[in-house]
Amino acid sequence: MHKRDKLSSVVYKIKTMKKSSKVSQIITTKFNVGLLAVSSAVLVSGTFLPSLRQMALADSFDSQINALNQQNAGARSVVSGLQATAASYQDAINQLQSQINGLQGSIDANKAQQASIQQQITDAQNQIDQEKAFLASDVKSMYVDGTPTTLEVLATSKSLSDFVDKQEYRTTVQNKLQDTLKKIAALQAQLQTEKAKVDQLLGEETDQQNQLASAQAKQASLLNYNESQQAAYNAQIKATSAQIVQLRAAQAAANKALGGGVIAGDPGHGGYPARWDNAAQDTMVDNWGMYNRECVSYTAWKVYSTYGYMPYWGGSGNAIQWPGDARAAGIATGSTPKADSVAIWNVGAFGHAMWVEAVNPDGSLWVSQYNYDYQGHYSEMAVSASMARSLTYIYFN
Repeated sequence: MHKRDKLSSVVYKIKTMKKSSKVSQIITTKFNVGLLAVSSAVLVSGTFLPSLRQMALADSFDSQINALNQQNAGARSVVSGLQATAASYQDAINQLQSQINGLQGSIDANKAQQASIQQQITDAQNQIDQEKAFLASDVKSMYVDGTPTTLEVLATSKSLSDFVDKQEYRTTVQNKLQDTLKKIAALQAQLQTEKAKVDQLLGEETDQQNQLASAQAKQASLLNYNESQQAAYNAQIKATSAQIVQLRAAQAAANKALGGGVIAGDPGHGGYPARWDNAAQDTMVDNWGMYNRECVSYTAWKVYSTYGYMPYWGGSGNAIQWPGDARAAGIATGSTPKADSVAIWNVGAFGHAMWVEAVNPDGSLWVSQYNYDYQGHYSEMAVSASMARSLTYIYFN
């Protein structure tokens, strides 16, 4: 059962753009998969299996299963890409959180410094108030710019010497008060300047922290969307896997139509060349342009090993094409089973090719074949007489 054309693989692209110096990515994921001829709605309705049994075609099941497996492979590839992108989002979130935590430590330290400076400003103001009160009690409500006039002091003085003493005391008190107030005022101004710087720094750090939090929220949103996409694709994979299970069940039902049970048979696999037999199915092309470990590749080899020749039919691999190709090449075909002939099951779109090992007196057959299990393995089995009469035979001798 050879399929020349494989289902187109998944195409997806992840685009990322940086909006700022911080990590910010936007993912656009496109997932395009060729649609199968089988409707998922039919699968769900439960009418799918009877229709497949009516087809009774091994290769049609194989083709659909391969298509579904490729669809799942594509979905898994997308999930893998999404997981890698999710990891980058999570890494960005972690880095942003680290920066936020670092800023919070700096903010806390600056707030403590801000509180300390404010306390120093308050203490300085209290000191000014105390100095004023102390000096005021000494000069009896005398102020720097509101003292008695010189004539008033002279008039109240007992002598010239007393006048001079009062003037000197007045001047000393004024100077001391002014010096003290200047020093405290200078300290206050310095503290206010320092506080303004700390206030500004706190504002900048708070703004930066808010920006980081916003960037982190965007990354978290992208991560959530990414994870929702992963969940959707995983659900798709699960649903497709369920379809495959249904198809394999239908395969088993269709297989019974050919007759007896399958056995491993000849340990030498009918002489099929090891170079093709040991390779993974459909990874090599045989001498007649057919993929390895398919039913037609095996029967082509049996014809060649038995009769010394096998026509090259342009790489035509579908078993259902063989009778027409044989007639076009002048090779006889018919409905009478013969040993060492190729039996073709002409049902569905692909058909199935078997090598007739023997014909029993009752008209039943013993055949050898490849890929009857849809996994590229060699097997042998009995075919009922009634089924044998429905097959087409190609006589290469």
